[in-house]
Amino acid sequence: MSAPIDSWDPDEFRTGIAETLESFVATQAGRLHELGPDAAVLTNAAAEAVRGGKRFRAAFCYWGHRAVSAPDSMEPLLRAAASLELLHASALVHDDLMDASDTRRGRPSAHRAFEARHRDLGWRGDPGQYGLASAILLGDLLLSWADELLRTSGFHQDRVLDALAYFDTTRGEVIAGQFLDVSVQARGAGDLEQAMRVVRYKSAKYSVERPLHIGAALAGASAPVIATLSRYGVPLGEAFQLRDDLLGVFGDPEVTGKPAGDDLVEGKRTVLVALALQGAEPADAELLDQSLGTPMDENRIARLREVIETSGAATEVERRIEALTTEALSALARADITDEARTVLVELAHAATQRRL
Repeated sequence: MSAPIDSWDPDEFRTGIAETLESFVATQAGRLHELGPDAAVLTNAAAEAVRGGKRFRAAFCYWGHRAVSAPDSMEPLLRAAASLELLHASALVHDDLMDASDTRRGRPSAHRAFEARHRDLGWRGDPGQYGLASAILLGDLLLSWADELLRTSGFHQDRVLDALAYFDTTRGEVIAGQFLDVSVQARGAGDLEQAMRVVRYKSAKYSVERPLHIGAALAGASAPVIATLSRYGVPLGEAFQLRDDLLGVFGDPEVTGKPAGDDLVEGKRTVLVALALQGAEPADAELLDQSLGTPMDENRIARLREVIETSGAATEVERRIEALTTEALSALARADITDEARTVLVELAHAATQRRL
């Protein structure tokens, strides 16, 4: 990334993160080279897992630091920010596995790719089980690498230890939040409070608030600044995930890289679904409830979309996104941070909540 540290170009930043990840994964692959061709398959899958995406978590980490001060050097901050993308990739690999998702960003999900390799090579045993086992190990490897990349980012050890405290909290919240989600789906619950709890701990906090904290900790932020960033990051992270809920039902597959109505087929009990179950006519609510998590053709998906829209749930989620974004921006306006960071964090808030993919 060649731009001076006082400028901000989102596209160049994403390129810098991509190059940092590519270099790090290549180094790790070299270390594992002596394990032979099977290890190369795993590290190639890791390289694929970190490719693409909007890099929101890296950006919030970066601007968490810039909210306090400018970095002395770009490389350590890029490495620290990129560690959040490794964490995110790990979560996606495991999430796709638990949701039995076939695709991710328009490509086969990791467990499906491993499954296809087993089948194509005519190996013994169950291809599906091989895919599951391989994806678990890939996700674990990415999670391990995320910790390593942050620890070796190049910041002073004291600052790294401060950041790692938030990173450790983040990982615990993500894993526990994912378990909440799995449990909610298993119970077939449509409880709004539970759905919002999943939103906060499975996605919202690790998407915005904790990356801000990690970046700020690396800059030596005070406790009041950390608290200020939470007042911006928590509502914005929730708005970010609510947008994902809408895209999971109404998003264009050509844009999202996921099949139409994928969240409905996977049976996700999101805030959107909880609101629809509350607001729909009894017969429609029963149809939605019974259909979630079952195979569906396009007509059934279209019918469930209609149920959700006529229930008022989609409109209510849009209202909540707007209210949460306003809350975040109001907190940001009062925050004791650098003016440059305030300006860009406003831009990131709009990009995260108004996206269409």
